[in-house]
Amino acid sequence: MLEAFLAVLVIFSASILSIKFSPATDFESEKLLSTSGMQALIELDNNGYLGKLIDERNWTAIRENLEVLLPAGVSYNLTVYDDTMHQINDFAIGNGLKGQKVVSVEYPCASQSSECRFYLVRLQLAIAG
Repeated sequence: MLEAFLAVLVIFSASILSIKFSPATDFESEKLLSTSGMQALIELDNNGYLGKLIDERNWTAIRENLEVLLPAGVSYNLTVYDDTMHQINDFAIGNGLKGQKVVSVEYPCASQSSECRFYLVRLQLAIAG
């Protein structure tokens, strides 16, 4: 009888410990990160500004604007693709993507020039640390 009780106690303790020490997925922080990234891209594209910067290949201005628009403690990497999905930025736009969970946001963008070029902007985000 005592052995059965101890066996139940050991199994119960093991299940409690496995639940406590299993990694928890934080969907709220991923959703917040995704929302912050999309809001930053929408704000940057206000009045076609993002499309203009891409047309000019002004990667530095895009990086500087994202540094201001994204929350502190967020690392990111941004890649720009043309309408045939070829990467057009010739160097990394970001602050070094560091983090365990990476969230990716894709934003379609068009330039307002006379040629009206279409781009896909992929922003990868992670909470640094």
